[in-house]
Amino acid sequence: MGNWSVQQEAKKEVKEKDKVRREKLAGFFFNLAQLTFAGLVLGGITPIYANVEAGINWYVLTAGSVWTIMLAKVGNTILK
Repeated sequence: MGNWSVQQEAKKEVKEKDKVRREKLAGFFFNLAQLTFAGLVLGGITPIYANVEAGINWYVLTAGSVWTIMLAKVGNTILK
């Protein structure tokens, strides 16, 4: 095989590594979105069931929802 074939194989390998890297990074942001949702949004709702007088912390619910959407969009943008 010639030098050109070796270069094409090297380029193909680099492209594949970049693709895997992007997929893993996007997965990382999707996991962060899931953890944010579970920690902030669902964690903010639980005081309803534990103590009715405590109320809901609307700031935590709002921030959790916003961060979840933002992190999911970052993950989606990386995959595009």
